[in-house]
Amino acid sequence: MSESSTPTNDTPSPEETASKDAFFAQLASVSDAMIAAHGRDFAMGAHLLAARYIAESDSRTKAAVDAITAPAKPVLE
Repeated sequence: MSESSTPTNDTPSPEETASKDAFFAQLASVSDAMIAAHGRDFAMGAHLLAARYIAESDSRTKAAVDAITAPAKPVLE
């Protein structure tokens, strides 16, 4: 095996590549259905919102954990 074909930490395994390809196929199918039902603008907007949701998921998770683990505040009567 030549050095250039040796897998590195940056080279995905064949299983990972197949898994990603399957997700891209699902995204394409959902995108086509969204475009057919509601148009390109809707589909692009929904995908942008999904990307934002993913990007912000760490901060939402931290906020949720903080809210659950924070000491209870006394109820004022």
